[in-house]
Amino acid sequence: MSKSNTENHKTQHIGWLRAAVLGANDGIVSTASLIIGVAASGATHGGVLVAGVAGLVAGAMSMAAGEYVSVSSQSDTEQADIAREQVELATDGEREAAELAGIYMQRGLDAELARQVAAQLMARDALGAHIRDELGISETVSAKPLQAAITSALAFTVGAGLPLLSAWLSPDKALALVVGATSLLFLVILGGLAAYTGGAGILRGISRVTFWGALAMAITAGVGRLFGVAA
Repeated sequence: MSKSNTENHKTQHIGWLRAAVLGANDGIVSTASLIIGVAASGATHGGVLVAGVAGLVAGAMSMAAGEYVSVSSQSDTEQADIAREQVELATDGEREAAELAGIYMQRGLDAELARQVAAQLMARDALGAHIRDELGISETVSAKPLQAAITSALAFTVGAGLPLLSAWLSPDKALALVVGATSLLFLVILGGLAAYTGGAGILRGISRVTFWGALAMAITAGVGRLFGVAA
């Protein structure tokens, strides 16, 4: 039985995983912090829920717009580099072949083999070889603005919905405590899943998101209590 050449590498998840983790983490932390801050100020249960819903909607739209603009800028840069490479291949193919051979020599091939590899790859797909090996752009990590925007918005909505649901179900007197505790639990789960999916250390992933989430919620609670007392 022949072994399949297809391997499952973690880098194939980079595009959507980054946007999903960022969106969900932002949704949990920002919405939980907002809810805790508003609750600490002495607002009513209804007022806290309204603030949470507003934060969810605004945050999801902001994440989508921000990711789309950011990744579109990256995509524009990639396309500009590709267009410039096309012109250089059309006007000075020999220099481009030598440049590609030089890249392979830097990676460990001897001069003759590097020239042969460059010639064969360019004969098959000159632009593709330069995009991959000179520009470092591959289909796995190339910018996909719409995918990033949709993934971020959906992930933010799911993440923000968790502390909002906790706030809705919790009693008035324990609202901030319940939201804070459950949100930290959600962050632990998110950090673990993200690390597992990306093939990284699970404990490191968990500690990273929970530390910053706890810090954000604590600071916001302090600000809310300060303004509540001042009022």
